[in-house]
Amino acid sequence: MSLFGGVLSIAGVSFFIFSLFAIIAVGYALGRITIKGVELGTAGVFIIALLYGCFFYKPLNANLTLSKVSYAKNALKVVENLGLVLFVASVGFIAGPKFFGNLKKNFKSYVLLGLVVILSSGIVCAACILIEKGLSPDIPLDETTAMLVGILSGALTSTPAFSAAKEAVGSADLEDVVSVGHGIAYLYGVIGVVLFVQIMPKVLRADMAEERRKLVHAEEKDDSAAKGDYLELDSFGFCAFALAALIGIFVGSIKYHNVSLTMTGGCLIVALIFGHFGHIGAVNLMPGEQTLKVCRELGLVLFLLGAGIAGGASFVEHFKPVYFIYGIAMTTIPLFAGYFFARYVLKLCLLNNLGSITGGMTSTPALGTLIHIAGTEDVAAAYACTYPVALIAVVMVSQLLIGIF
Repeated sequence: MSLFGGVLSIAGVSFFIFSLFAIIAVGYALGRITIKGVELGTAGVFIIALLYGCFFYKPLNANLTLSKVSYAKNALKVVENLGLVLFVASVGFIAGPKFFGNLKKNFKSYVLLGLVVILSSGIVCAACILIEKGLSPDIPLDETTAMLVGILSGALTSTPAFSAAKEAVGSADLEDVVSVGHGIAYLYGVIGVVLFVQIMPKVLRADMAEERRKLVHAEEKDDSAAKGDYLELDSFGFCAFALAALIGIFVGSIKYHNVSLTMTGGCLIVALIFGHFGHIGAVNLMPGEQTLKVCRELGLVLFLLGAGIAGGASFVEHFKPVYFIYGIAMTTIPLFAGYFFARYVLKLCLLNNLGSITGGMTSTPALGTLIHIAGTEDVAAAYACTYPVALIAVVMVSQLLIGIF
């Protein structure tokens, strides 16, 4: 008896599930290690997943047939995408009640900040392409561009940019090059933003209670989703959650000139709308608060597991120090550009600033970390406002760079 069409044995599936839980347990333990008040948190799961991908997952695949390797990759992709839907939809529901009021009040700020982050990363990427061409003139320019645009998508942990770049390069060989670049930069792309949102409040010696007060004051209250005596489809709200995810996946699949919101963007927007209105007629559309918190954390963990294991499998083989340096630059420079622009030009308070940056960097792990250290779910509203702008901008910048170079 077997699963996955008779390819993976029960023992193999059991070991896969055993590995996932082992990574979660060790990753959370690593994330709790604190150095000068800074910890990795849930990103510890990502690091352990990468190590597992490097030292266990790839050697195991070496002994499998191509069909079995393909099913293993598909299993990881299912884990990753399921996690992404759970996390993003939870964020949408949580942010929904305040989202539209906040967006109406600060619309220009969110658009400008999202553009500053993505355009600065695009400029850094273009500079790295020119530098790499000078250092390695024997490598074809299209291959260099494919590698650096892949690094850009990894530095911003942007799956839509990754997919758009693979589609734009136009050949299977260059698609593999894009994948390598994405995998190389993804590690720092996750960890860099996670550490940034933890370190900045400590550098500034921010009083979190005061910052939470400023955040609430800066937002425009919206009680359109106030609770009433509505019909509960189920006691946990899973039905409403599944309905939002279902519609979101459909919306995200709609393409216009090869540009789409993707599953992530579609689920986020639909969940925001559900969270904003809260009900349709007498039917409640809001899952319970504890349900959303559990789904958010579980989704983040599953996403990091799937992305980490797959990324670790190709990390060592294709790694070059200079590529890692490029990735660091494409993550770090936009972070500081966005932070200083938000602070000194847009005059956003610290938590609004950092929440917007996690959206501008399209970093779901960093948002999870920021919610933890801020002690409030309200930062998710800023993430949700900036994220769609960044999502569209990074896809366009990636395609533009490939077109130019």
